[in-house]
Amino acid sequence: MNIVDLGFGGLEEQLWQILFLSVRCGAALLAAPMIGGMSVPPQLRALLALIFAVFVANWVPLPPLPDMMSFAAILAVLQEVVIGAALGFVLQVAFAVPLIAAEQIAGTMGLAIATSIDPASGAQSGALGTFLGLIMTLLFYAIGGHLLWFGLVIESYRILPAGSFAVGDLHVREIVTFAGYGFATAAAIAFPVVLVLLMVQVVTGTISRSAPALNLFALGLPAGVLAGIAALIVVMPIVVEQFILLLSNTLDQSAALLEPMGGGG
Repeated sequence: MNIVDLGFGGLEEQLWQILFLSVRCGAALLAAPMIGGMSVPPQLRALLALIFAVFVANWVPLPPLPDMMSFAAILAVLQEVVIGAALGFVLQVAFAVPLIAAEQIAGTMGLAIATSIDPASGAQSGALGTFLGLIMTLLFYAIGGHLLWFGLVIESYRILPAGSFAVGDLHVREIVTFAGYGFATAAAIAFPVVLVLLMVQVVTGTISRSAPALNLFALGLPAGVLAGIAALIVVMPIVVEQFILLLSNTLDQSAALLEPMGGGG
């Protein structure tokens, strides 16, 4: 345990230590979807970063930090930003999966025009995407993913000591590979519902060809919406399982992301 001495002699050095340690935490909190959104004030995020920095300074062994006004300090700060942003971006990729799946489903159902304001980003998002995103967020908190992720941020200071590693291209490839896994998961979630909706469209198209007097738009749109809602109800347990597996793999990927960095330094 490192006891922070609050004497006036080393006050400047201790303030620099807290500020430097808060960079990685601040970048991670800024990139994480559950804290980095517009619903959380920037002042609160900055306060949380400082609190994490004080905790790390007291409990994690630290190497000597570079001088405040040196070029090495600038490089070290940039490296801290990269580590924190990488940890948060993995979560961003995971939380984008339900939005991608919802866009595919809503476009096939005819609900693409049903939009709402996303409380996390402040931008317009599909109503179905907001619904699936809320389910993803609730599952993330229910399995304790936020606690595990915060633990990974703190543990990253042990695996990757502050200011003493070099960023390699391997980490970018791993994040891109995980993004591909996210796209595959979104396709797996949307596939059953889209398949049902495709069958409904084939049936309505056949009916419209056999009975041209029927209005295809008046018949196909309500049928597609009802079939899509029924399919979502049926496959929702599978969707929840996919979300839990995705969150578990996301936390595993965040933990694995630190190991190659440590090996590359």
